[in-house]
Amino acid sequence: MNKIELLSPAGDMNKLKTAFYFGADAVYIGGKHFSLRALAGNFTDEEIVEAVEYAHNLGKKVYVTVNIFGRNDDMEQAEKYFKFLENAKVDGAIVSDTGLIYLARTVAPNLSINLSTQANTLNYKTVEFWQKQGLKRVILARELSLEEISEIKQKVPEMEIETFIHGAMCISYSGRCLLSDYRTGRSSNRGECVQACRWNYSIREKDSECGFMDIEEDERGTYIMNSKDLNLLDYIDGLAKAGVCSFKIEGRMKSEYYLATVVNAYRRALDAYYNQGAEYKNNPLYQEELKKTAHREFTTAYITGFNDRTVNYDDSQSKGTFKFMANVVSGNQNNDYAIIEQRNRFMVGDELEVLSPTDSFNKVIKVEKMQDEKGEEVVDAKIVQQKIRLFTSVKLNEGDILRKKV
Repeated sequence: MNKIELLSPAGDMNKLKTAFYFGADAVYIGGKHFSLRALAGNFTDEEIVEAVEYAHNLGKKVYVTVNIFGRNDDMEQAEKYFKFLENAKVDGAIVSDTGLIYLARTVAPNLSINLSTQANTLNYKTVEFWQKQGLKRVILARELSLEEISEIKQKVPEMEIETFIHGAMCISYSGRCLLSDYRTGRSSNRGECVQACRWNYSIREKDSECGFMDIEEDERGTYIMNSKDLNLLDYIDGLAKAGVCSFKIEGRMKSEYYLATVVNAYRRALDAYYNQGAEYKNNPLYQEELKKTAHREFTTAYITGFNDRTVNYDDSQSKGTFKFMANVVSGNQNNDYAIIEQRNRFMVGDELEVLSPTDSFNKVIKVEKMQDEKGEEVVDAKIVQQKIRLFTSVKLNEGDILRKKV
Protein backbone atom coordinates (compact mmCIF):
# COMPACT_ATOMS: atom_id res chain seq x y z
CA MET A 1 0.00 0.00 0.00
CA ASN A 2 1.38 3.42 -0.98
CA LYS A 3 1.73 5.67 2.03
CA ILE A 4 -0.24 8.92 1.83
CA GLU A 5 1.54 12.15 2.67
CA LEU A 6 0.13 13.89 5.75
CA LEU A 7 0.59 17.57 4.98
CA SER A 8 0.40 20.14 7.77
CA PRO A 9 0.40 23.94 7.78
CA ALA A 10 3.23 25.74 9.55
CA GLY A 11 2.94 29.45 10.25
CA ASP A 12 6.43 29.74 11.76
CA MET A 13 9.44 27.61 12.70
CA ASN A 14 8.03 26.48 16.05
CA LYS A 15 4.85 25.29 14.38
CA LEU A 16 6.89 23.51 11.71
CA LYS A 17 8.76 21.58 14.39
CA THR A 18 5.50 20.83 16.20
CA ALA A 19 3.92 19.47 13.02
CA PHE A 20 6.86 17.18 12.32
CA TYR A 21 7.07 15.99 15.92
CA PHE A 22 3.42 14.95 15.93
CA GLY A 23 3.68 13.03 12.68
CA ALA A 24 3.38 15.25 9.61
CA ASP A 25 5.27 14.00 6.57
CA ALA A 26 5.45 17.46 5.04
CA VAL A 27 4.52 21.07 5.76
CA TYR A 28 3.47 24.01 3.66
CA ILE A 29 4.72 27.43 4.66
CA GLY A 30 4.54 31.01 3.44
CA GLY A 31 7.40 33.39 2.84
CA LYS A 32 7.25 37.11 3.46
CA HIS A 33 6.00 37.68 -0.10
CA PHE A 34 3.26 36.36 -2.39
CA SER A 35 1.41 34.32 0.26
CA LEU A 36 -2.35 34.35 0.90
CA ARG A 37 -1.72 34.26 4.64
CA ALA A 38 0.19 37.53 4.90
CA LEU A 39 -1.02 37.94 8.50
CA ALA A 40 0.63 34.69 9.65
CA GLY A 41 4.14 34.78 11.11
CA ASN A 42 5.63 33.38 7.89
CA PHE A 43 9.27 32.75 7.02
CA THR A 44 12.11 35.00 5.95
CA ASP A 45 14.29 33.73 3.10
CA GLU A 46 16.88 32.64 5.65
CA GLU A 47 14.24 30.78 7.64
CA ILE A 48 13.01 29.01 4.48
CA VAL A 49 16.54 27.69 3.91
CA GLU A 50 16.69 26.60 7.56
CA ALA A 51 13.26 24.95 7.35
CA VAL A 52 14.19 22.96 4.24
CA GLU A 53 17.43 21.76 5.80
CA TYR A 54 15.63 20.79 9.03
CA ALA A 55 12.92 18.89 7.15
CA HIS A 56 15.25 17.12 4.75
CA ASN A 57 17.39 15.92 7.65
CA LEU A 58 14.23 14.22 8.94
CA GLY A 59 13.38 12.81 5.51
CA LYS A 60 10.42 15.19 5.27
CA LYS A 61 9.30 17.90 2.85
CA VAL A 62 8.59 21.63 2.68
CA TYR A 63 6.28 23.30 0.17
CA VAL A 64 6.10 27.10 -0.11
CA THR A 65 2.95 29.03 -0.98
CA VAL A 66 3.23 31.58 -3.79
CA ASN A 67 -0.52 31.68 -4.23
CA ILE A 68 -1.56 35.32 -4.61
CA PHE A 69 -3.11 36.55 -7.83
CA GLY A 70 -0.26 38.62 -9.18
CA ARG A 71 -0.23 42.14 -10.61
CA ASN A 72 2.21 43.62 -13.12
CA ASP A 73 4.46 45.10 -10.45
CA ASP A 74 4.82 41.69 -8.75
CA MET A 75 6.59 40.04 -11.66
CA GLU A 76 10.15 41.30 -11.23
CA GLN A 77 10.28 40.34 -7.56
CA ALA A 78 8.47 37.04 -8.23
CA GLU A 79 11.16 36.07 -10.76
CA LYS A 80 13.85 36.50 -8.11
CA TYR A 81 11.75 34.65 -5.55
CA PHE A 82 11.17 31.59 -7.74
CA LYS A 83 14.91 31.41 -8.45
CA PHE A 84 15.56 31.61 -4.71
CA LEU A 85 13.09 28.80 -3.96
CA GLU A 86 14.71 26.61 -6.62
CA ASN A 87 18.16 27.22 -5.12
CA ALA A 88 16.81 26.59 -1.61
CA LYS A 89 15.70 23.14 -2.81
CA VAL A 90 12.14 23.47 -1.54
CA ASP A 91 10.03 20.45 -2.51
CA GLY A 92 7.52 22.53 -4.41
CA ALA A 93 5.87 25.91 -4.79
CA ILE A 94 2.09 26.16 -4.41
CA VAL A 95 0.90 28.56 -7.12
CA SER A 96 -2.53 29.56 -8.44
CA ASP A 97 -1.90 32.42 -10.89
CA THR A 98 -1.36 31.29 -14.50
CA GLY A 99 1.17 34.03 -15.19
CA LEU A 100 3.18 33.17 -12.08
CA ILE A 101 3.17 29.50 -13.06
CA TYR A 102 4.45 30.43 -16.53
CA LEU A 103 7.10 32.65 -14.96
CA ALA A 104 8.24 29.92 -12.56
CA ARG A 105 8.46 27.33 -15.32
CA THR A 106 10.58 29.76 -17.34
CA VAL A 107 13.03 31.07 -14.74
CA ALA A 108 13.18 28.12 -12.31
CA PRO A 109 12.66 24.98 -14.41
CA ASN A 110 13.79 22.63 -11.65
CA LEU A 111 11.23 23.98 -9.17
CA SER A 112 8.22 21.70 -8.85
CA ILE A 113 4.87 23.50 -9.06
CA ASN A 114 1.81 22.35 -7.14
CA LEU A 115 -1.37 23.93 -8.49
CA SER A 116 -3.12 25.70 -5.62
CA THR A 117 -6.72 25.01 -4.66
CA GLN A 118 -7.25 28.72 -5.45
CA ALA A 119 -7.12 27.71 -9.13
CA ASN A 120 -10.54 26.04 -8.64
CA THR A 121 -9.72 22.73 -10.33
CA LEU A 122 -12.97 20.82 -10.73
CA ASN A 123 -12.56 18.48 -13.70
CA TYR A 124 -10.12 16.11 -15.37
CA LYS A 125 -9.69 18.24 -18.50
CA THR A 126 -8.25 21.04 -16.38
CA VAL A 127 -5.93 18.55 -14.70
CA GLU A 128 -4.93 17.23 -18.11
CA PHE A 129 -4.12 20.78 -19.25
CA TRP A 130 -1.86 21.45 -16.27
CA GLN A 131 -0.11 18.14 -16.75
CA LYS A 132 0.82 19.27 -20.26
CA GLN A 133 2.28 22.45 -18.73
CA GLY A 134 4.71 20.33 -16.72
CA LEU A 135 2.92 20.32 -13.35
CA LYS A 136 3.13 17.15 -11.28
CA ARG A 137 0.58 17.86 -8.55
CA VAL A 138 -2.85 19.49 -8.40
CA ILE A 139 -4.59 20.52 -5.17
CA LEU A 140 -8.24 19.99 -6.02
CA ALA A 141 -11.09 22.32 -5.11
CA ARG A 142 -12.94 21.41 -1.92
CA GLU A 143 -16.26 21.26 -3.81
CA LEU A 144 -15.55 17.87 -5.36
CA SER A 145 -17.12 14.56 -4.37
CA LEU A 146 -15.25 11.33 -3.79
CA GLU A 147 -16.63 10.00 -7.07
CA GLU A 148 -15.38 13.05 -8.99
CA ILE A 149 -11.94 12.85 -7.40
CA SER A 150 -11.69 9.19 -8.34
CA GLU A 151 -12.69 9.91 -11.94
CA ILE A 152 -10.08 12.67 -12.24
CA LYS A 153 -7.35 10.28 -11.07
CA GLN A 154 -8.54 7.59 -13.48
CA LYS A 155 -8.48 10.01 -16.42
CA VAL A 156 -5.09 11.52 -15.54
CA PRO A 157 -3.33 8.77 -13.57
CA GLU A 158 0.16 10.33 -13.73
CA MET A 159 -0.90 13.49 -11.90
CA GLU A 160 -0.45 13.63 -8.13
CA ILE A 161 -3.71 14.55 -6.41
CA GLU A 162 -3.74 16.51 -3.15
CA THR A 163 -6.94 17.24 -1.25
CA PHE A 164 -7.88 19.12 1.88
CA ILE A 165 -8.99 16.72 4.59
CA HIS A 166 -9.49 18.99 7.60
CA GLY A 167 -9.88 22.59 8.73
CA ALA A 168 -11.60 25.89 8.10
CA MET A 169 -13.29 26.52 4.76
CA CYS A 170 -13.99 29.70 2.86
CA ILE A 171 -17.65 30.44 2.16
CA SER A 172 -16.57 31.64 -1.28
CA TYR A 173 -15.86 29.30 -4.15
CA SER A 174 -12.49 27.77 -3.22
CA GLY A 175 -11.38 31.07 -1.73
CA ARG A 176 -11.80 33.64 -4.50
CA CYS A 177 -13.51 36.24 -2.35
CA LEU A 178 -13.96 40.03 -2.62
CA LEU A 179 -15.78 40.52 0.68
CA SER A 180 -12.71 41.49 2.71
CA ASP A 181 -11.67 44.01 0.05
CA TYR A 182 -15.19 45.45 -0.10
CA ARG A 183 -15.61 45.82 3.66
CA THR A 184 -12.09 46.88 4.70
CA GLY A 185 -10.00 47.56 1.58
CA ARG A 186 -7.81 44.54 2.34
CA SER A 187 -7.72 42.02 -0.50
CA SER A 188 -8.10 38.34 0.34
CA ASN A 189 -6.60 37.48 -3.01
CA ARG A 190 -3.47 39.41 -2.06
CA GLY A 191 -3.03 37.73 1.32
CA GLU A 192 -4.77 40.23 3.63
CA CYS A 193 -8.17 38.63 4.25
CA VAL A 194 -9.85 39.82 7.47
CA GLN A 195 -12.29 36.87 7.33
CA ALA A 196 -15.34 39.10 7.15
CA CYS A 197 -17.40 35.98 6.46
CA ARG A 198 -16.86 35.00 10.12
CA TRP A 199 -18.49 38.18 11.46
CA ASN A 200 -21.91 38.31 13.06
CA TYR A 201 -24.44 39.83 10.63
CA SER A 202 -28.07 40.83 10.88
CA ILE A 203 -30.41 41.17 7.92
CA ARG A 204 -32.15 44.57 7.76
CA GLU A 205 -35.24 45.72 5.93
CA LYS A 206 -35.95 49.36 5.03
CA ASP A 207 -39.17 50.63 6.61
CA SER A 208 -40.47 53.93 5.21
CA GLU A 209 -41.60 55.23 8.61
CA CYS A 210 -39.13 53.67 11.03
CA GLY A 211 -35.95 53.59 8.98
CA PHE A 212 -34.06 50.29 9.08
CA MET A 213 -35.60 47.39 11.00
CA ASP A 214 -33.61 44.33 12.03
CA ILE A 215 -34.80 40.91 10.89
CA GLU A 216 -32.91 38.56 13.20
CA GLU A 217 -32.70 34.80 13.36
CA ASP A 218 -32.45 35.23 17.12
CA GLU A 219 -31.34 37.97 19.49
CA ARG A 220 -27.68 37.52 18.45
CA GLY A 221 -28.12 37.99 14.72
CA THR A 222 -26.74 35.27 12.46
CA TYR A 223 -23.45 34.08 11.03
CA ILE A 224 -24.90 33.75 7.54
CA MET A 225 -21.56 33.37 5.72
CA ASN A 226 -19.63 31.37 8.32
CA SER A 227 -18.69 27.97 6.90
CA LYS A 228 -18.43 24.87 9.04
CA ASP A 229 -15.04 23.20 9.40
CA LEU A 230 -14.11 20.34 7.10
CA ASN A 231 -13.61 16.93 8.71
CA LEU A 232 -12.96 13.95 6.41
CA LEU A 233 -11.36 11.66 8.96
CA ASP A 234 -13.95 8.97 8.24
CA TYR A 235 -13.12 9.11 4.52
CA ILE A 236 -9.42 8.27 4.68
CA ASP A 237 -10.09 4.88 3.10
CA GLY A 238 -12.25 6.28 0.29
CA LEU A 239 -9.79 9.04 -0.56
CA ALA A 240 -6.90 6.58 -0.51
CA LYS A 241 -8.71 4.25 -2.91
CA ALA A 242 -9.52 7.23 -5.13
CA GLY A 243 -5.78 7.77 -5.58
CA VAL A 244 -5.18 10.84 -3.42
CA CYS A 245 -1.48 11.02 -2.52
CA SER A 246 -1.53 13.90 -0.01
CA PHE A 247 -3.98 14.79 2.79
CA LYS A 248 -3.82 18.50 3.54
CA ILE A 249 -4.74 20.12 6.85
CA GLU A 250 -5.74 23.81 6.76
CA GLY A 251 -4.45 26.33 9.29
CA ARG A 252 -1.25 28.35 8.88
CA MET A 253 -2.66 30.86 11.36
CA LYS A 254 -3.74 28.23 13.91
CA SER A 255 -1.98 27.65 17.24
CA GLU A 256 0.69 25.07 18.05
CA TYR A 257 -1.86 23.27 20.20
CA TYR A 258 -4.32 23.07 17.31
CA LEU A 259 -1.69 21.68 14.96
CA ALA A 260 -0.45 19.15 17.50
CA THR A 261 -3.96 17.91 18.22
CA VAL A 262 -5.12 17.63 14.61
CA VAL A 263 -1.89 16.24 13.15
CA ASN A 264 -1.67 13.69 15.96
CA ALA A 265 -5.26 12.55 15.38
CA TYR A 266 -4.81 12.11 11.63
CA ARG A 267 -1.39 10.47 12.04
CA ARG A 268 -2.89 7.87 14.36
CA ALA A 269 -5.95 7.37 12.16
CA LEU A 270 -3.78 6.97 9.04
CA ASP A 271 -1.52 4.45 10.76
CA ALA A 272 -4.57 2.55 11.97
CA TYR A 273 -5.91 2.51 8.40
CA TYR A 274 -2.65 1.00 7.14
CA ASN A 275 -2.92 -1.75 9.78
CA GLN A 276 -6.68 -2.34 9.90
CA GLY A 277 -8.16 -0.99 6.69
CA ALA A 278 -11.60 0.60 6.99
CA GLU A 279 -11.96 -0.81 10.51
CA TYR A 280 -10.02 2.20 11.79
CA LYS A 281 -13.34 4.09 11.79
CA ASN A 282 -14.69 1.87 14.57
CA ASN A 283 -12.38 3.60 17.05
CA PRO A 284 -14.02 6.82 18.33
CA LEU A 285 -10.68 8.07 19.69
CA TYR A 286 -9.68 10.01 16.58
CA GLN A 287 -12.90 12.02 16.26
CA GLU A 288 -12.89 12.73 19.99
CA GLU A 289 -9.35 14.09 19.66
CA LEU A 290 -10.46 16.57 17.00
CA LYS A 291 -13.01 17.99 19.44
CA LYS A 292 -10.32 18.79 21.99
CA THR A 293 -9.23 21.94 20.20
CA ALA A 294 -11.20 24.97 19.00
CA HIS A 295 -13.28 24.29 15.91
CA ARG A 296 -16.57 25.09 14.25
CA GLU A 297 -19.25 22.50 13.73
CA PHE A 298 -17.84 19.82 11.44
CA THR A 299 -19.00 19.00 7.94
CA THR A 300 -17.93 16.50 5.29
CA ALA A 301 -18.70 19.21 2.69
CA TYR A 302 -19.28 17.72 -0.77
CA ILE A 303 -17.46 14.42 -0.38
CA THR A 304 -20.67 12.40 -0.88
CA GLY A 305 -22.20 14.85 -3.34
CA PHE A 306 -24.13 18.11 -3.16
CA ASN A 307 -24.52 19.50 0.36
CA ASP A 308 -26.50 22.65 1.24
CA ARG A 309 -25.77 22.41 4.98
CA THR A 310 -22.21 23.68 5.22
CA VAL A 311 -22.91 27.01 6.98
CA ASN A 312 -22.36 27.39 10.73
CA TYR A 313 -25.14 29.80 11.75
CA ASP A 314 -24.74 29.64 15.53
CA ASP A 315 -21.33 31.14 16.27
CA SER A 316 -17.98 31.98 14.76
CA GLN A 317 -16.09 29.20 16.54
CA SER A 318 -16.61 26.75 19.40
CA LYS A 319 -14.12 26.12 22.16
CA GLY A 320 -12.52 22.72 22.39
CA THR A 321 -13.18 20.28 25.20
CA PHE A 322 -9.60 20.69 26.47
CA LYS A 323 -7.36 23.70 27.08
CA PHE A 324 -3.64 24.04 26.36
CA MET A 325 -1.81 24.24 29.71
CA ALA A 326 1.92 23.78 29.06
CA ASN A 327 4.69 22.70 26.69
CA VAL A 328 7.25 20.14 27.77
CA VAL A 329 10.68 21.69 27.18
CA SER A 330 12.75 18.95 28.81
CA GLY A 331 11.67 15.37 29.42
CA ASN A 332 12.00 13.33 32.63
CA GLN A 333 13.86 10.27 31.34
CA ASN A 334 16.77 10.58 33.80
CA ASN A 335 15.07 12.14 36.81
CA ASP A 336 11.67 12.40 38.46
CA TYR A 337 10.61 15.71 36.99
CA ALA A 338 10.10 17.26 33.58
CA ILE A 339 10.57 20.94 32.84
CA ILE A 340 7.48 22.52 31.37
CA GLU A 341 6.63 26.01 30.13
CA GLN A 342 3.29 27.34 31.36
CA ARG A 343 0.68 28.55 28.87
CA ASN A 344 -2.50 28.72 30.96
CA ARG A 345 -3.15 28.68 34.69
CA PHE A 346 -3.28 25.40 36.61
CA MET A 347 -2.44 24.34 40.16
CA VAL A 348 -1.65 21.47 42.47
CA GLY A 349 -4.57 19.04 42.51
CA ASP A 350 -5.43 19.53 38.83
CA GLU A 351 -5.35 16.67 36.34
CA LEU A 352 -3.41 17.24 33.13
CA GLU A 353 -3.67 15.03 30.06
CA VAL A 354 -0.64 14.30 27.88
CA LEU A 355 -0.74 15.02 24.15
CA SER A 356 2.13 13.10 22.63
CA PRO A 357 3.08 10.96 19.61
CA THR A 358 4.49 8.43 22.10
CA ASP A 359 2.85 5.80 24.31
CA SER A 360 2.25 8.51 26.93
CA PHE A 361 -0.56 9.85 24.73
CA ASN A 362 -3.70 10.60 26.77
CA LYS A 363 -2.16 9.51 30.07
CA VAL A 364 -3.33 11.65 32.99
CA ILE A 365 -1.00 13.36 35.45
CA LYS A 366 -2.37 14.35 38.86
CA VAL A 367 -0.37 17.47 39.74
CA GLU A 368 1.09 16.86 43.20
CA LYS A 369 4.43 18.67 43.25
CA MET A 370 5.86 21.59 41.28
CA GLN A 371 8.94 23.80 41.69
CA ASP A 372 10.25 26.89 39.97
CA GLU A 373 13.74 26.99 38.46
CA LYS A 374 15.23 27.90 41.84
CA GLY A 375 13.72 24.82 43.46
CA GLU A 376 11.05 26.75 45.36
CA GLU A 377 7.60 25.19 45.66
CA VAL A 378 4.89 26.26 43.22
CA VAL A 379 1.28 25.65 44.15
CA ASP A 380 -0.39 27.87 41.57
CA ALA A 381 1.15 28.02 38.07
CA LYS A 382 -0.14 31.41 37.00
CA ILE A 383 2.89 33.13 35.45
CA VAL A 384 2.73 32.88 31.65
CA GLN A 385 5.75 31.08 30.15
CA GLN A 386 7.22 30.33 33.57
CA LYS A 387 9.56 27.33 33.53
CA ILE A 388 8.32 24.79 36.08
CA ARG A 389 9.60 21.46 37.31
CA LEU A 390 6.67 19.05 37.18
CA PHE A 391 7.23 15.90 39.23
CA THR A 392 5.60 12.88 37.63
CA SER A 393 6.21 9.21 36.88
CA VAL A 394 4.54 9.56 33.48
CA LYS A 395 7.24 9.65 30.81
CA LEU A 396 7.34 13.02 29.07
CA ASN A 397 9.47 14.11 26.13
CA GLU A 398 10.46 17.50 24.77
CA GLY A 399 7.68 18.61 22.44
CA ASP A 400 4.84 16.95 24.34
CA ILE A 401 1.91 19.12 25.38
CA LEU A 402 -0.13 19.13 28.58
CA ARG A 403 -3.83 19.97 28.43
CA LYS A 404 -6.74 20.16 30.85
CA LYS A 405 -10.40 19.28 30.42
CA VAL A 406 -12.67 22.32 30.47
